[in-house]
Amino acid sequence: MKGEHMQRVKSAQAAEIRALKRMKDREIDTTDIPPVLDWSKAVVGKFYRPIQKPLTIRLDADVLAWLKGQGKGYQTRINNLLRSSMERAGSDPRKS
Repeated sequence: MKGEHMQRVKSAQAAEIRALKRMKDREIDTTDIPPVLDWSKAVVGKFYRPIQKPLTIRLDADVLAWLKGQGKGYQTRINNLLRSSMERAGSDPRKS
């Protein structure tokens, strides 16, 4: 009984989503959605996923050992360090 009800709810939601997809943005009534007044906890770029490119890079052996010594994900760590440096320098291409 409970599963049958959930299936009807999911089916109704799917039908509503399909109907909304067919509509133009200006035709969708959003008056029941309250405006966001407090953006203090908003995160810029939270879902931003830049395209990654493969690269061959030469690093000093001690630098590479330090990065790998912190556990798995040393390439991600390299990227995060470089991104942090780029943002501090004020060269964030996302803001262009």
